[in-house]
Amino acid sequence: MEYAVFVPDTAQEEQIDDALMAYTLQQAPPTQKEPFVKLCRCAKSPEGELIGGILACSMLWNILRIEALWVKEDCRGNGIATALLAAVEEEAVEMGCSLAQLDTYDFQALGFYEKCGYTVFGVLPDAPKGHTQYFLCKRFHSRFDRENVVDFISQR
Repeated sequence: MEYAVFVPDTAQEEQIDDALMAYTLQQAPPTQKEPFVKLCRCAKSPEGELIGGILACSMLWNILRIEALWVKEDCRGNGIATALLAAVEEEAVEMGCSLAQLDTYDFQALGFYEKCGYTVFGVLPDAPKGHTQYFLCKRFHSRFDRENVVDFISQR
């Protein structure tokens, strides 16, 4: 078989993405009604200045993917990141998500995510050079599971 390797145009990029998605969904059909549901939040100061935000989405199989979490440097340490993360996680659990995933670097927020219950499942050293990228996940118990636990405890 002969072939050529080249840089795709935008239409070809979309074709590649669509073909992979079609194959993936044949192997593991989505468990949520909409394949991608944005769960983004931001925080503003009383003056209306953007001081933080989180970009996330519930993907295909009720998996929360956190793409970015940022808080303005002079506003850090005030619980803003915790509040943003909690808001998105709570909505994700209400939607049926049982797992969250994200990545961060050694110079970003590894300790913060670990304090929030995330566990490292992968490490990519020297990416970028001299730094480490961490891949983390967190399992959620569904609201139904939490209610059953509360009922079970209250009946004891």
